[in-house]
Formats: sequence, structure tokens, C-alpha cells
Amino acid sequence: MTIGFSSRTAASARALCVTGVLVLGPAASAAPVGADPGPAGGARVAAPRPALLYRSGTQVRPRPGAPGVPDVSALSWLVADADTGDVLAASNAHLGLPPASTLKTLFALTVLPVLPGGVRHRVTETELAGIGAGSSLVGVAEGQSYQVSDLWRGVFLNSGNDAVHVLAALNGGWRTTAARMQDKARSLGALDTRVLSPDGYDAPGQVSSAYDLAVFGRAGLRNPDFARYCATVEARFPARDGGTYGIVNTNRLLSGADGVEPYPGLIGIKNGYTSNAGNTLVAAARRGDRTLVVTVLNPRSGGGLAVYEEARELLDWGFGAAGRVDPVGSLDALRARPRPGPGPQATPVATTAPAAPAVAVAPSVAVADDGSGWSKAAVVAGAAALGGAAVALVLRWEVRRRAGRRPAGGDGPGR
Repeated sequence: MTIGFSSRTAASARALCVTGVLVLGPAASAAPVGADPGPAGGARVAAPRPALLYRSGTQVRPRPGAPGVPDVSALSWLVADADTGDVLAASNAHLGLPPASTLKTLFALTVLPVLPGGVRHRVTETELAGIGAGSSLVGVAEGQSYQVSDLWRGVFLNSGNDAVHVLAALNGGWRTTAARMQDKARSLGALDTRVLSPDGYDAPGQVSSAYDLAVFGRAGLRNPDFARYCATVEARFPARDGGTYGIVNTNRLLSGADGVEPYPGLIGIKNGYTSNAGNTLVAAARRGDRTLVVTVLNPRSGGGLAVYEEARELLDWGFGAAGRVDPVGSLDALRARPRPGPGPQATPVATTAPAAPAVAVAPSVAVADDGSGWSKAAVVAGAAALGGAAVALVLRWEVRRRAGRRPAGGDGPGR
């Protein structure tokens, strides 16, 4: 059966389609994707574009009454809300710097899910080959049998490069692990990181940033194993003679070693040091219902313990500034996400980030919107959907109207 439309019916359908575009258009402008919530009871405040965090120097957006940002000596630092991902303040957030053992956060994110702690493994000579001179070690011995959980405690507490080498071997090898770490970094939107040595040992060209390391630390807290290991202060490690010996977490803000006062509410995460990187730290702390993550890279004054005191100052500031500053960015801003809606696989979209080392990117992902508004595709798709519904409604109405004029006995509505 063919149904013809009257000119009035067609005009009604067109009007409804146009209305859909007019309704969705302003809504897209008024409610940008990725907008950060403003103060309680107030209007939503859109997060600034990621480019703000690529500027040099300190970036902060204080409201009236906000405390002043501490004057710290680190080459780069960042303070973020671990729950929302809002970056509260930062300095040289995307500056590429040697990460030292803070890169073990990315190593753990990559390898922990595939190596259960209960597995037992006997270490071979090959697995301990190639450990860099002067590396921090936990004491892994050739021929000794260890549970994988022992090795992870060696990584998190003693920053043992020997434990990292064994775990990397179990993960497919050194180069394979580095490549998987690189892929993991990209999937998290950590575009500044270049992985060459999975244990964080200095290698020409190996860099990360305060932003990327905060991304890794935040992601780690969502993994129960990672969170448990990074919060462990003391543990026992298997000895050659069948006994055990004590190991203590080298994160002084957690352990209180070397005269550093433990930070109240600290929950990890990882410190590091090399002569090239200086002292580095990713730390997280909880106060009330708020959790902050802080990255401090290479303080230029104050000695070897300054990284802890500067992190303490930044954590204190972050808790005091909560609700009194607007975010300067988001730890989710550069994360790769699938394009919305059906259709063929998408081509990756360029971001505002500087050029990064080439890595394989799944063709079905694209960089997330940075909070500037709905995409044009989303508006068109929404308008089309509403228009289609309008046409269907008019068509049904037309069928009912015409059926009402038919002789009795016809195919009436509802039969």
C-alpha cells in the first residue's frame, strides 16, 4: 500500500525536523562534554583546553579567598583531584624529564594485571642480566624461588630493579614490556612519556612528565593490588638461606625514615632517584572524602629530602584550595576514547599535544573532547534521530486519519 503525503503533512514533518536541530544546537553549546563541576549550588565551569597546561610556569585559577600556591623549587610539579581528575594547579606540567623509578608506576599498571601474585617462579641467570650499574636492588637471587607477590613488594618498597627484570622476563621480555608500557601510556592519554627502560633507569631519550606521572598514579589507585602494594610500609623478603629479611618502603612521606615526618593520610605511591633525574615523587593522600595526587620532579634546592617537603607543601595547599580554585585542566583530557555512535571505524584525531614518539594506535579510538563543546557529528546525529522520529509520528497520524475515512470492513487501526 502506498501512502501519499499532503503538502500540509510534509510541511509539518519538515518543521519538526528543523525544530530538532534548533533544540539540540543550543543544548550542545550550553552543556559541553567534559565540563567540570563548579562549586556546590553554582553553575558548571567548563575546563580550559589542554593547551593551558602546556604553558611554562605556574598555572592556577584562584577564586577569591584561595590560598597562595607554595613557592617550590621543583622543575615541574602538579596537584590534581584523584577522583575527578581535575588539575588544581601545575608548573611546567608537560615538560619532558627523566622520571627515574616513578616510571615503575607505569610498569605496574601494565604488568600487574597479567602476573597474579600467587604464582611461584624460580629465577634464572638470564633474567637478572643487564641490570644497570648502581641500580637499587631488593636482593633477588638466581636459583631462588619467589612468589610473584614477593617480587612486587620488592618493586614498590625497595624499588628493586632486579625484581623488575624478573617480572619483565615473565611478561615477554624487556623490549616487549617497554612496548606494552608505551601502548598503555598512550591509552591513558599520557603523551609525553617515552619508555626505553621499564625500571626507570636512565636511558637517552627516556622521559615522562608531571602530568603523565599523575595520570599513572591516579590510575594505579584504581587497581586494588597496586593500591595495596604502594601503601605497604614494611614487609619480609625471602633470603637465600630460606629465611626472610625486612624491607622498608623508600617513600619517606609514608615510612617517616631519615627524619621526614610521615604525611597524615598518605596512601603511596612511588619515589625515585637517579643522578640524571634527581629526586622524583608521585604521592597521594586522602583527607575526608577527598583524595589528591601530587607529582614533584627534581627540586633544585633543599637537598635530597626536599622532594618530600615540597610534596607536603603542595598537598597541604591542595586540600586547603579545594573548592576555591577552578581547574586548569584534567587528567582525562587526552585519554583515547571510541567515537560515539555507529558507523565505520574512526580515524584517530590530532590533539593539541606536541608531537610524541610514534606508537601503534587502535583505529577505533580517537582523542576525547577537551571540554570545548559537543562535536558537530553529535549534533547532526541527534537532530537526525529527532527528525526521524517526527517523520514516523506524522506517517502514523496520516495512516490513522485516512483509515478513519475507509468503508466498514477494511483494515482498520489496531487489527
